[in-house]
Amino acid sequence: MSLIKVDEAREIILGKIEVQGTEKISINDALGRVLAEDIVARRNNPPMDNSAMDGYALIAADIESATPENPVKLDVVEDLAAGYSPETTVKPGQAIRIMTGAPIPEGSDAVIMQEDTERNGNSVLVKDRADVRENIRDAGEDVREGETVIHKGADLRPSHIGMMAVVGRSTVFVGRRPRVAILSTGDEIKDLDELISGPCIYNSNGYMLTAQIKSAGGIPSYLGIARDDEKDLMEKFKWALQCDMVVSSGGVSVGDYDLVKATLKKMGQEMLFWKVAMKPGKPLAFGRIDDIPIFGLPGNPVSSFVSFEQFVRPSIRKMMGATQLTHRTVQAKLTRTIHKKAGRLHFLSANVQWENGACTVSPAQEQGSGILKSTVNANGLLIFPLELAEIAEGTQVTVQMLE
Repeated sequence: MSLIKVDEAREIILGKIEVQGTEKISINDALGRVLAEDIVARRNNPPMDNSAMDGYALIAADIESATPENPVKLDVVEDLAAGYSPETTVKPGQAIRIMTGAPIPEGSDAVIMQEDTERNGNSVLVKDRADVRENIRDAGEDVREGETVIHKGADLRPSHIGMMAVVGRSTVFVGRRPRVAILSTGDEIKDLDELISGPCIYNSNGYMLTAQIKSAGGIPSYLGIARDDEKDLMEKFKWALQCDMVVSSGGVSVGDYDLVKATLKKMGQEMLFWKVAMKPGKPLAFGRIDDIPIFGLPGNPVSSFVSFEQFVRPSIRKMMGATQLTHRTVQAKLTRTIHKKAGRLHFLSANVQWENGACTVSPAQEQGSGILKSTVNANGLLIFPLELAEIAEGTQVTVQMLE
């Protein structure tokens, strides 16, 4: 099977991914979830014209000549707090003491801030003029009745939660989070509570993938380590198929002990591809068993990390009904010349910085499929197109942000 391009691989994968169902939850639990319905305002907010600050509601023409040296005296006919309706109509020569958020009384057309006044019993001295509609917030200034304030597919942030409360929604429909099985493979892999010696290594991929799945919005189900044995692999994959998606790491290359592809084939997997024209992450298998998507990621940690971000994350997000499936990209000026062999798209761990309005990107000095520390200080992946062999310092390049 020949290499396929990254975009083609992603298109094939997403074409096989189905959106999961929805669930109704409290908005207190909705942060970070994907919205499964449009949120529509059922009334204006604010519901009527109201004061933008504490002060006095009055007629602007009455205080046209007001200055600190020659203040204008007005009779105070009512005190009005937020949440209450005015009982008095403002007439020439009158004012109503008003608090922020209180409705604008009939007859008044401006609010003078408290700092420009001096209260004296039942009257107030106004020391500055005000324009008509000054310090008045219009009804519906924030939200109009019937307006869609949050669209289906949005990733819910704190501001979204506040807006749902503004329009009176205590519950909301969100996309169901898929359960994702994680299986590490290899006789050389040991779990963190095991004694380690010789050529063995700790199972970094299992824990990293768990974190990545959580970050993407899925629910990880860690199944431990499968040995390089067909029987053990088959048994663990059968357990894994009880989830909505399966992600394994290791065992998808061409070595004598890379048994994942063969095992899955015996279990009836529809293998769609297993080599992608990218680095790191060339050996990547994708297929399905009974409509359950199965990703066989490379065993090298950086390869596994990058492959997840390019293919698994968008799939999890599509399952939840998200609009934005992939990380955002930015354009940045390259700080040093970089080289590679043409023919594969490279993802380079890199650090993006903004200074004085300029965006620059610095690739990590050490790049390799096994050098996980290159990703630790990186906030992005520099995309080095497959057809290029060199990109010169100062060139604008595309960087996929990881934050």
